[in-house]
Amino acid sequence: MSRRRVNPWLHRYAIFVAFATFFLIIAGALVTSNDAGLSVPSWPTFFGSFHMPRMVGGVFYEAGHRLVAGVVVILTLILAGWIWKSEERRWVRRLAGLSVLAILIQAVLGGITVLMYLPVAVSVAHACMAQVFFCLMVSLAVFTGPEWRWDDAKLEDHASPSLRWLTVANTVTIFILILLGAIFRHHGFGVIPHIVVALLVTAATLWIFVRVQNHFDECQPLVRAARLLVALLALQLLLGVGSYIEVLTHQNAPQPEAPVVDITTAHVAVGGLVLVTSLWLTYRVYRYVRTGSAERSAEAAEQRKATA
Repeated sequence: MSRRRVNPWLHRYAIFVAFATFFLIIAGALVTSNDAGLSVPSWPTFFGSFHMPRMVGGVFYEAGHRLVAGVVVILTLILAGWIWKSEERRWVRRLAGLSVLAILIQAVLGGITVLMYLPVAVSVAHACMAQVFFCLMVSLAVFTGPEWRWDDAKLEDHASPSLRWLTVANTVTIFILILLGAIFRHHGFGVIPHIVVALLVTAATLWIFVRVQNHFDECQPLVRAARLLVALLALQLLLGVGSYIEVLTHQNAPQPEAPVVDITTAHVAVGGLVLVTSLWLTYRVYRYVRTGSAERSAEAAEQRKATA
């Protein structure tokens, strides 16, 4: 297979846009945590004008979020254009085009959220689309890297369910967990479904970690990604418990208190990191591991029985 041309500056720029997207997620989380969603009740204008308002109170968070979003839109358009001009792989160009569509949908959802006075369904969709866009940006940062290839020598995985299936299912479940968390934050329903799915994610992540440690410990890229996922999930669980305690403690406060704002915002941000780390691990599993055929799996089972 011919070696593709790599543009290191494109890769660095894609990483930069991914970090900018993470900052945008933090900015959006600060709007919700500070109950500032309607501090600027018009869109796309600021109080009926395109002039910047006074950045005080909730206006600072809401207007600031819009400014950061505008910058990320511009950065995304530049990235997509650069990829379409220089990238040889058609599927990467299509992924870049999808990222532009995603950020435009996200902007429209943000506007509808304001114009319709924070409807739960639209607010939740806006929060979840932010995570989808973050995944797209991280994917572009990964795939434009000089070391990325799909044709590496594969390690055999004879277990059932396969590690590929487990990592995909865990990533999807983490997204569902984020969805349920967004519904809870926007007062759609209680926290119990979020907690139940969090326990499922914890069990699945530990299962994946043990599988990687026991069967693929010689593949350090997999081991490092699995360890990072476990560490981030542990931090996220602590932030989740802390968030719930702080919200209960300050539930009668006339306005959001600083401890509540800080920990709930951190919970949203780390949740995004858990999601993209699980996605990153999934990509690495597909790169380094292949699912063994039925015949090879049967042979491996027979060998294990013979040596038992």
